[in-house]
Amino acid sequence: MKAGKISELTTNRLSIYLRCLTLLADEDIKTVSSAALAKRFHLNSAQIRKDLAYFGEFGVRGVGYDVDALRDHLIKILGLGRTHRVGIIGAGRLGSALTNYYGGDRSTFEVAALFDVDPLKIGERIEGVEIFDAKHFPSIAKRDNIEVAVIAVPAEAAQDVFEQVTAAGIRAVMNFAPIPLKTIGDVKLKTVDLTTSLEGLAYHLSGAASLNGNNPEPGPTGRRN
Repeated sequence: MKAGKISELTTNRLSIYLRCLTLLADEDIKTVSSAALAKRFHLNSAQIRKDLAYFGEFGVRGVGYDVDALRDHLIKILGLGRTHRVGIIGAGRLGSALTNYYGGDRSTFEVAALFDVDPLKIGERIEGVEIFDAKHFPSIAKRDNIEVAVIAVPAEAAQDVFEQVTAAGIRAVMNFAPIPLKTIGDVKLKTVDLTTSLEGLAYHLSGAASLNGNNPEPGPTGRRN
């Protein structure tokens, strides 16, 4: 397995394949070829084979992939064979929505605790998850074995919160604040910027995208993209 050379784009696709295989397993489908998988879920069969080849040989020529076996392999590869405990910093609308979504048995990610600075929220519960004073994050994170921090605070507070959670030993952070954060050490940071995504859609609707499409910029080879 050449795991050291695996890109984040590849692991993102593995996650998509896992969801597709789970749907097939729910339909009691036992085997699937890369071509059938690609056709059913609008994927690329060559890309599927290339991505899986990084981790070994899973299919049988002329038969395809064993759905359950491949699904189990992907769960192991992605580190989803156990529960990962999450702490959400920010118990506002977004933090509450994330807690509501992950409050059930939806994934291997479990919201262990919420954190906020608002004294009126501290001690309350959302989906059974208690809201703690944010200043107690280090001790609660250690007590509850929190591995992942989700930042759902206003932009102006996000960098301070990021530094606080990483100082507490957290090495995996998802940031929903609409601001880029300065990374620290070996911490893995993923930013989900909903505003940027929506503004990209607004650009598409504005008509400017179609105008630019009529006169595309030349690519690195000199050809029009």
